[in-house]
Amino acid sequence: MTSVAPAQPVRPSALLPLGQLARLSAYWLGLTAIDAAVGQFTANRLTFHDFVATADIGKALAVVGLAGAVIGIVVQPTIGTMSDYAVTRWGRRKPFIVFGSLLDVIFLFGIATSNSLLALAVFIALLSFSTNVARGPFQGYVPDLIAARQVGMASALVGLMQILGNVTGFLLIIIGIALGAAPLALMAVAIVELVTMISVVYRVAPGPAPASRAGRSWWAIAREAWGTDILAERSYVWLLGSRLFFLTGGSILVNLAQPYLAQVFGLSEKSTAGMVLVFLVVIALGNVVAAIPASRLSDRVGRKPIIYVACLVGGVGVAVAGLAPVLPIAVVGIGLFGVSAGMFLAVDWALMTDIIPMAAAGRYMGLSNVATGASSPIGLAAGGLILDGVNRILGAGSGPRAAYIVGAALYVLAAVLLKPVDPRPREERLSADR
Repeated sequence: MTSVAPAQPVRPSALLPLGQLARLSAYWLGLTAIDAAVGQFTANRLTFHDFVATADIGKALAVVGLAGAVIGIVVQPTIGTMSDYAVTRWGRRKPFIVFGSLLDVIFLFGIATSNSLLALAVFIALLSFSTNVARGPFQGYVPDLIAARQVGMASALVGLMQILGNVTGFLLIIIGIALGAAPLALMAVAIVELVTMISVVYRVAPGPAPASRAGRSWWAIAREAWGTDILAERSYVWLLGSRLFFLTGGSILVNLAQPYLAQVFGLSEKSTAGMVLVFLVVIALGNVVAAIPASRLSDRVGRKPIIYVACLVGGVGVAVAGLAPVLPIAVVGIGLFGVSAGMFLAVDWALMTDIIPMAAAGRYMGLSNVATGASSPIGLAAGGLILDGVNRILGAGSGPRAAYIVGAALYVLAAVLLKPVDPRPREERLSADR
């Protein structure tokens, strides 16, 4: 299947006001907080609340994770592509952002009140649908508004807001667990997303006019997201694979933190919550310390060298955590992971926006965020299966360590897939080829 690409617009030349740029970036905080909170909430329920037998925790995480991944992979690029052509009084992106965010609140409430594995899995699947309805168009909305001179700053802000979102989601859930009020904490996350969504919708410009549908049906537009023409964007495809492996490696570490601490070091539920909070602080510090310097340095030396270093540091960090004989050494590995994530989040988005066709930003950024959105459920699925399988063969506690070692290996694959990426802006590459 091929697609009909819309006419190529010029990247905005006017700088977006700093207030609008901050509000636009802040919605990332709300979206990322959901990912972090739901992952920790689910892991806690399965590890400590008898939703499944201990021997089947990994399998349950895998089932829930795979369902979310499949839904996200289908929904986000499809809706993102449709938003490229949507004609509304609010612009082509905002209605999808509002609709998806409101559904998120409903499904988060369902997750918070679920008392069985089946109910939890159903509402997580529904949440994957709704949040990706918002994410796909929002992925295109940011490039719609950012001038070339602001890409570096915007990338740093996006990275910082994703960091703060992770901190917010993890912190609220961990505090909720410690107070015996995890469901209320999950609803607090829903409020965070609503507030950041409203700030974007009411205070940020609508962006450029939609592309013409040229008489095509919405079904034809939806199918366009999966057109084979995307394979011609070779640098984009390679970067997509690199991003997926990088984020999945980190996702295994983060999403399996509770069974890792409980099974490897024998911590109780409250002690695990406290140690996860320590991990969170260390990761956040690493993120914040690394993000801005990495973004500024990438403007001088290029985006790819920074991502290579992030792959190296991240792989070492996750491996150290997996092999750590005592908790203090594990914390060192967690800190290295935090530095790696901060570097990557501050630079990867800028590289992605440099190389995509701007006219179809919703489509391409929607597809790119499949790697982001799918990394967490894929990490849950792969890590969970490894956890159960190795535990059965080598004994309890060996499974989380094995999952972490596999997570470290994924950083190596991320670096290998980055090599063929041409980091030059797409317009520059096209001009050079003529």
